[in-house]
Amino acid sequence: MNLQIAAAQTAEEIIKKINDLLNQETVFSKSKMVIETSSGQLRTFEYDSWGKDHNEKTLIRYTSPARAKGQAILMRNNADDIWMYFPRTDRVRKMATHAKRQKMEGSDFSYEDMGSGDSFLTDFDVKLLGSGKIADEDCFKLELIRKSGSTSAYQKMSIWSAKKHFHPLQMEYFEDDGIQPAKRLTLSDIETIQGVPTAMKMIMKDLADGTQTEMQLLEVKYGVSLDEKMFTERGLRQ
Repeated sequence: MNLQIAAAQTAEEIIKKINDLLNQETVFSKSKMVIETSSGQLRTFEYDSWGKDHNEKTLIRYTSPARAKGQAILMRNNADDIWMYFPRTDRVRKMATHAKRQKMEGSDFSYEDMGSGDSFLTDFDVKLLGSGKIADEDCFKLELIRKSGSTSAYQKMSIWSAKKHFHPLQMEYFEDDGIQPAKRLTLSDIETIQGVPTAMKMIMKDLADGTQTEMQLLEVKYGVSLDEKMFTERGLRQ
């Protein structure tokens, strides 16, 4: 029993470090997203992103291609509250609660993946399953099980977190059957920026559809000053 308690405490400590690492107080980034369809076609987007209150609030604004430029997405309350702005019509639309499960711009990243904030801590129970290697790095392997009442789309997640800096190197997402992973996220090109280990490249694969989306961080700044007004429906238009 003591070993089980120790393991549970260790799992909680590890997931807290992962959460704190991924969800800084404030952050600004520029990213490039390349979506590869099952037929091999490529679609490319670039966008700016701002996160506040440890990513409890996230604002994404597309900068290219031209047809998407100016379109913006606001996610609050760990993506339970999603708003979209369409510049061509100057309309702001609130998305239904279940929209967090949907693909963002047809990518393999859902709105929940992009704006889940501290949901590792609030929506899941965690267990330490042991150790393993990802890309020759020694990792902790964690299992996260969705709590009763959680709105997360994922029944379960597996996380491989590097022992030397705690940044995840691989994540698997299980939907309601919980048997086979639906998606796999690989995180690589870890750089230390302002003292924060940061994955500059992420690839999300849909294991059923055979599609994948690559996301590259082009620029990132932590600890930036952000006005609360940015994260409002009115702020979406600015």
